[in-house]
Amino acid sequence: MPEHFHINTPLLESVGMSKRMGTTVYLKMENSQPSGSFKIRGIGHLCQQLARRSKGVVCSSGGNAGMAAAYVARKMGLPATIVVPSSSPPLVVQRLRDQGATVQISGKVWDDANAEALRLAETEGLTFVPPFDHPLLWEGHASMVAEVSASLGAGVKPGAVLLSVGGGGLLCGVLQGLKDVSWMDVPVIAMETVGADCFNAAIKAGKLVTLDDITSEAKCLGAKTVCQRAFEHSRSGEVTIVSELVTDQEALHAVQTFLDEERVLVEMACGAALAAVYSGIIPRLQEEGRLPALRGPLLVIVCGGSSINVEQLDVLKGKLQS
Repeated sequence: MPEHFHINTPLLESVGMSKRMGTTVYLKMENSQPSGSFKIRGIGHLCQQLARRSKGVVCSSGGNAGMAAAYVARKMGLPATIVVPSSSPPLVVQRLRDQGATVQISGKVWDDANAEALRLAETEGLTFVPPFDHPLLWEGHASMVAEVSASLGAGVKPGAVLLSVGGGGLLCGVLQGLKDVSWMDVPVIAMETVGADCFNAAIKAGKLVTLDDITSEAKCLGAKTVCQRAFEHSRSGEVTIVSELVTDQEALHAVQTFLDEERVLVEMACGAALAAVYSGIIPRLQEEGRLPALRGPLLVIVCGGSSINVEQLDVLKGKLQS
């Protein structure tokens, strides 16, 4: 079995984004992972620790965690059952089946699918692979920060890290990674879309909040409740975390601009982070005094995503630009 299932992804300078920001912008291209997103880091690590002697794995996912679990299970020679909500695009279901997974559709949003996955783990004795809420996932995701540190070289660190938040797994992993390389003074800009904003809602309420529904088209950000650890990080003050929202229209505009400028198609969940650059949100945060002036390059985590193709992009344009 390989030491790990993820690859060391490219760290690319974006000329277009750097010009917009007036400072160097680096892109950590997690879209180039074998499963299409950063999720393979944590899920690969977790499965190596917990599923070596398993009779199979079960994972609930709006797409990317399921793709990672299906890929890792196939490489480990294990059967995989992926439970997805009905909001998942047919494209995602087909890609999961192409990885050899059994796909079950259950409920309307991720929380419904997760309840069914937990039931299957219990009744069928399968190893449950959580999509975002587990210390082994965060440990695995932290590896991307170690790679960035090695790529930038001694004495260089980012002025800020820009990422998207769904359930909080990427945020927790990046914060773990920042701690590992002693970059705790680097602020993190945590982006969500309106209608899939469980982290922002929790920060505003001062406690964990469960959203009534996911109304955003960024379905892969679609957890109704952020994980406890992410919320604790927002309260601890150890790292500056700036939580901000964009509209679906802004996220879609970012997806299209990124495709034009960087020749890469990412999903709406990733567009939420990119929109912080393309919609001028970072300068506004600085003007408001919520984000300090950047003392180094901006690091953008391009989280990737499997639930997008040209046809799906056209569907989103039809829904959001009419």
